[in-house]
Amino acid sequence: MSDSHAGHKHPYHLVDPSPWPVIGALFAGTKFGGTVLYMHSATLFGIPGSWVMGAGIAGMLAIMAVWWRDVIREAVYGGYHTPVVQIGLRYGMALFIASEVMFFAAFFWAFFNASLFPTEATGGVWPPKGVHPFDPFEVPFLNTLILLMSGTTVTWAHHCLLENDRPGLIKGLAATVFLGICFTSLQAYEYSHAAFSFKGGIYPSTFFMATGFHGFHVMIGTTFLAVNLGRAIKGHFTPEHHFGFEAAAWYWHFVDVVWLFLFVCVYWWGGAGAEFAG
Repeated sequence: MSDSHAGHKHPYHLVDPSPWPVIGALFAGTKFGGTVLYMHSATLFGIPGSWVMGAGIAGMLAIMAVWWRDVIREAVYGGYHTPVVQIGLRYGMALFIASEVMFFAAFFWAFFNASLFPTEATGGVWPPKGVHPFDPFEVPFLNTLILLMSGTTVTWAHHCLLENDRPGLIKGLAATVFLGICFTSLQAYEYSHAAFSFKGGIYPSTFFMATGFHGFHVMIGTTFLAVNLGRAIKGHFTPEHHFGFEAAAWYWHFVDVVWLFLFVCVYWWGGAGAEFAG
């Protein structure tokens, strides 16, 4: 990392020029362009759209890895994340989570609009005629317990960090990552046994969009926590300097809360009165 800020007498971080934003944007464009090609079964100079999309995704993941590597170096070795800078990072993470709340609010809006005002297309009832939803007190309830337990283990890890208990921090993070993997595996199992398909009408569309994007966020949060587990093993965190872990914990608690709403509204209330899938 550059030492160009060494002469500055202020607590702010003037970020050095980086190639990653531009390169990342190019890969993101490649990914979205490839997605359009894939959806239309088209090619780019003879290259299948799926390959173009895959190249874009791989490039984005690589840029994310090296970009966040630089951020970690700035925080751990460069000393750029001063208390003033950490305040800005906290505001940024809070606003990001607020934007995610609006993202899921759109899916809940679509679900409640269809469920509270059923039309002739659904048979005038909800769930629509012929749709057999999941029993909420089978796999969904087990997943609820898993996520609630993971919220407990990440809080335990945070407490250990504040007490400078590094072994406890590592154990708590490892347990949280394991529980996140268990949740994703159970949701994949549940999807494979669904009695309806994504194209089966308004119920499957709203169900898979809401629960699927939540599952995607669980995978992101699990990766976030796994990176923090590696950093904890390397000794990057101290009781006074650990915003990377704190941001991951905030994100994970947000994922927990969204799932509680999904369980109550989509699985439990949204499937009430219907014949459950076997």
